[in-house]
Amino acid sequence: MARLILPAPQPRRAELFVPGDKSLTHRALLLAAIADGITDITNPNRGADVAATMRALRMLGVWVRKTPDGVRVRGTQSFVSPRGTIDCGNSGTTMRLVAGLAAGLVDATLDGDESLRRRPMERVARPLRAMGARILTGPHGRPPVTLVGRSRLRGRRFRLHLPSAQVKSAILLAGLRARGCTVVTERLPSRDHTERMLALFGASIVRRGRTVRLTPGRLQSPGRLCIPGDTSAALTMACLAAAVPGSSLTLRDVCLNPTRTGALHVLERMGVHLRMLRPRLEAGETRGDLWVRGIAAPLGGTSVEPAVIPSLIDEVPVLCALAAAARGTFVIRGAADLRHKETDRIASTVALLRSFGVDAAPLSDGIRVRGGKPLSPPPSVATRGDHRIGLAAAVLAAVAQAPLRLEDSACIATSFPGFPEAWQAAFGP
Repeated sequence: MARLILPAPQPRRAELFVPGDKSLTHRALLLAAIADGITDITNPNRGADVAATMRALRMLGVWVRKTPDGVRVRGTQSFVSPRGTIDCGNSGTTMRLVAGLAAGLVDATLDGDESLRRRPMERVARPLRAMGARILTGPHGRPPVTLVGRSRLRGRRFRLHLPSAQVKSAILLAGLRARGCTVVTERLPSRDHTERMLALFGASIVRRGRTVRLTPGRLQSPGRLCIPGDTSAALTMACLAAAVPGSSLTLRDVCLNPTRTGALHVLERMGVHLRMLRPRLEAGETRGDLWVRGIAAPLGGTSVEPAVIPSLIDEVPVLCALAAAARGTFVIRGAADLRHKETDRIASTVALLRSFGVDAAPLSDGIRVRGGKPLSPPPSVATRGDHRIGLAAAVLAAVAQAPLRLEDSACIATSFPGFPEAWQAAFGP
């Protein structure tokens, strides 16, 4: 079992790059797999989740090769039915998006580890069935997911009441080869990486407000695609810097897509000193630098409303950890979907906070934190296999200005490969 030991963080002036964005890397690989031509993806995320997507594509007969600066993919118009089960590891993104990409094309079973087997998959299976795919799920609508044979898909109109970029993306991927247009309307906007990248690959796609309309057709490789730094990894480092008075951290070339940066606005309301520098649009995505300074003045509590949850769902644990340093009450609402992640992330975040002596309580759809009091760090912290909990523990240790002994820490590489080195560069003695 891997163990990570971090000393008490030290205030430093530092600059660093975080790994390539995980969400963008998944989508770049999947679209490159069905686009005409060869795509070179540079600065990809190299975590375990992305490795699962690469493994799935290879089993479907796609030519995927690592290169010195990334990954090269040769697109194909015909998948092959894999000989064995596609192992998605712990990656819900892999399972849901590959199901959309391959539905109606092959016989295949997608499975994963014990954690992934607890996550709901009917939310993807139902719309794909409505389009004409034959798809089965396991007990209680959970993995494994089985795609049964070839079928002609039909474009449909969908209204998504639960904001989910993965469900929307699976529908759009299936819609590329459906008969007729596919239209998706969301009640609350979710991440729009798939729509942006489809346009980059030449898809006929139109966005108006919360509605996306896709006309089926073949994609064309853009040739070369450079992935910006991962938004969630950058926000974790930003929370760490904010918790260390006297620190000054610049994060270079980060994805600043507006559907991902809700946490930045929450940090600003809490009193964190930060700036977005050199914002620019490249390959359909906003990217730029992020500067954060740790200050001695106390932060303040705030409320996070349901409408902004889709733009910061992955950052809830680290935001709650930083809230331990804030005077007043910090409240998250509208985040019930956190109960269906690698862990029940509402319960596990509250348990982590309480282990440090923080006054925290679970809500039916969120978390309440009353911060501003001295912390009592535990001798060690167990991630229980959830990378977001491990990263939140690092933020709590920074708030406490204490060392951290993190058990079962290998899972952090799921989303943030190289985290120990990044921490050392920013806060090491």
